Amino acid sequence: MDIKDMRPETVLAQAGGAIDQQSGGVVPPIQPATTFVRDENYNPLNPNNVYARPHNDVVRQAEGVLAELEGGEAALLFPSGMAAIAALFRTVPCGGRVVIQSGIYWNTTKWVRDFCDRRQIVVDEVDASDAAALAEICAKGPANIVWVETPSNPWLKITDVAAAKSAAESCGAILAVDSTAASPILTNPLKLGADIVMHSTTKVINGHSDVLGGVLICKEVTPVWDAIVMDRGSAGAVMGPFEAWLLLRGMRTMVLRVERMVDNAMKIASYLADHPKVEVVLYPGLADHAGHELAKRQMPGGFGFLMSFLVKGDRETALRVAGRLTLFHRATSLGGVESLVEHRHTIEPHTGIPETLLRISVGAEHAQDLIADLGQALGQ
Repeated sequence: MDIKDMRPETVLAQAGGAIDQQSGGVVPPIQPATTFVRDENYNPLNPNNVYARPHNDVVRQAEGVLAELEGGEAALLFPSGMAAIAALFRTVPCGGRVVIQSGIYWNTTKWVRDFCDRRQIVVDEVDASDAAALAEICAKGPANIVWVETPSNPWLKITDVAAAKSAAESCGAILAVDSTAASPILTNPLKLGADIVMHSTTKVINGHSDVLGGVLICKEVTPVWDAIVMDRGSAGAVMGPFEAWLLLRGMRTMVLRVERMVDNAMKIASYLADHPKVEVVLYPGLADHAGHELAKRQMPGGFGFLMSFLVKGDRETALRVAGRLTLFHRATSLGGVESLVEHRHTIEPHTGIPETLLRISVGAEHAQDLIADLGQALGQ
């Protein structure tokens, strides 16, 4: 059966059909070579492999699986999510213009601001979950990229990808979507209109908190995509074979992990929403979330594993709650099988994050154990 005829669960469990034909192994091998030989006529023994910077079999296998999951034409792996973001924004010429969503992953905002300042590129920031506001700012003039993040981190806002595509088209820009907090299992931005989707594969795609990585996936190959391919191969922002192999191994259980984590998250969000010491829960699966109805249409696989909530009290109250947690590890990341908690104001106090906000990434543990841990930390 061709990979394009498989459902996501099968594509992942079979690692995209990556059987090792030489040994018969049911998992792909790792080829660590940095260079590949040529014959006596100086022709490569394998025309696909000349040098490891742009050429590695297991990297291509992982890219093929990710492209298939998102319904894209091609994918490129990078050594981190930020490296993938940087590769896209480096296609913007000096003096260009980009529109980015406000209130997203802070390092994205910081890097884009700094990069564009050096290149005299105009950066317009807007709450892209407000479709009218996004359309208005895009209409100001030509742009190269419209960048949105949905669900957003840590505010869990939902942006209408189809509306964002219309806004991007109005100013001649491509639409790029950071879908890290959703995963290809829960939503597929390319099928909703996006031109490029980005994931930090460090997060739920790998799922085990042991591999840095990022990926760009395109709806179709364009001159912008060709420029990214050339830049990655020349500049060397590539993923190594060992990391790609670990990533591919982690991906084989992604559907199972995501299903469990999403189920856990919904139970935890409902519990927190009813807790007397919680002011508000930011999770699109709750009916009172501003983006709930849009999320139901746009995320048919579920509402995700990331959420934030505001503790009643002050900064010290929130820190005490985080400090009492025993199953939720106090660490920065999301999407792993282990649950994590982060006091965002400690990490980025300059961004306007409330001092009482705790962001949690819900893992694959038993939901009742996680709820019990939250209960004792908050005070039953």
